[in-house]
Amino acid sequence: MFPTILIVDDEPSILQILKCMLADENFEVITASNGYEALKIIEAESPDLVLLDIWLPGIDGIETLKEIKKNTPYIPVIMITGHGTIETAVSATKFGAYDFIEKPLSIDKIIMSINNALNFRRLEEENKYLRKKTIEKNMISGNSPAVAALKKQIAAAAPTDAWVLITGKNGTGKELVARTIHYLSNRAEQPLIDVNCAAIPEELMENELFGYEKGAFAGATTKSIGKFELANNGTLFLDEVGDMDLKTQAKILRVLQEQQIQRVGGIRTLTINVRIIAASNKDLEKEIVKGNFREDLYFRLNVIPIEVPSLRDRFEDIPILVETFLNKCTKQCRRKKITEDALELLSRYSWPGNVRELKNLVERLIIMVQGDIIDVSDIPAPYNPDFHEEMVPTGLGLYSINHLKNAQKAFEKEFIRRKLLENENNIKKTAEIIGVDQSYLRKKLNF
Repeated sequence: MFPTILIVDDEPSILQILKCMLADENFEVITASNGYEALKIIEAESPDLVLLDIWLPGIDGIETLKEIKKNTPYIPVIMITGHGTIETAVSATKFGAYDFIEKPLSIDKIIMSINNALNFRRLEEENKYLRKKTIEKNMISGNSPAVAALKKQIAAAAPTDAWVLITGKNGTGKELVARTIHYLSNRAEQPLIDVNCAAIPEELMENELFGYEKGAFAGATTKSIGKFELANNGTLFLDEVGDMDLKTQAKILRVLQEQQIQRVGGIRTLTINVRIIAASNKDLEKEIVKGNFREDLYFRLNVIPIEVPSLRDRFEDIPILVETFLNKCTKQCRRKKITEDALELLSRYSWPGNVRELKNLVERLIIMVQGDIIDVSDIPAPYNPDFHEEMVPTGLGLYSINHLKNAQKAFEKEFIRRKLLENENNIKKTAEIIGVDQSYLRKKLNF
């Protein structure tokens, strides 16, 4: 299907020449002699691009451009004129024109400009699609009242630049909430940089956050850009901020107040524009009383508080979550379904590890259950209080198997199962530990 070009010009000769030239280049061409006619055609036909003359009877090209961008901002518009001035070109660009071409018209220049504009539009559409898929990937799953309230808070907080403090137990999805807020914000096209405050040693935290200059300390052979600088114009996610030491907290507070940083070993002050989203599984108000967290930093971060509910407060979401985790594995392993009785059993468990624990269990069941249906009998303790595991004969019990090949298969199956459980179902890690290729392990697990 060829792109459709709308040509808008009050000179019949120009319309005819452009129509013939563009048709030779395999474009579908529609013409209009004034702005009113053009707007009606755009509403009815939705062309891929508009070639628009500035000087038109009735409403001129600039006013027509404004209306096009108001009603159909995704359609690129290339302005053409025989009386071009710098002011006119600036005005056209200001109101959304993709390009500005002066008469006499060069067909090569027109074709190049049209192709560039169509490529630009295609990239914009791809970016919108990818952003939509990213938002969907990071969206909180569930329809319970607790999740509905959470989504409402996210929708209110995301479009602003206000700082957010996310609290909740381990495994509830605090990072998912942070990512959703970022991707729904006006900074979505800018970087989201995350810092795990619990994983970085105190002596390295300053280097990680602010960066350092070459020669700042022994081993600093090159300049390093810090997390604050990397997140400029975007979002900095301080995960497990409650585990940050007091010395770093004081430095962070100053940066947040002044929006300025200096690299370690540097003298230049850098101005930054960063939105802060922080998260903690600790009760920071209690940590303040204990002397482990600065009160002024707490109030600086806690502009919009969001608490992520525990899984036990949203049991009705368990079927949706299980289905989501099952669907995510379809590209890696055989598709499985779960029975209503099994879902009912999972809904009665307390889930101290929250959504992360549920996700790990579903991945374990996908790997270990040989059939296509996951039933109550497949769910192990402690999730199933009536579960009695049928152990594959091991040790002396293997002698009850008469055929050597069957005994080898039984041992290999139980050996792989136990090693996977020891390594939290991590295929790569398990394969390295037992000395086989991942492909071999996947084959044995019927992936």
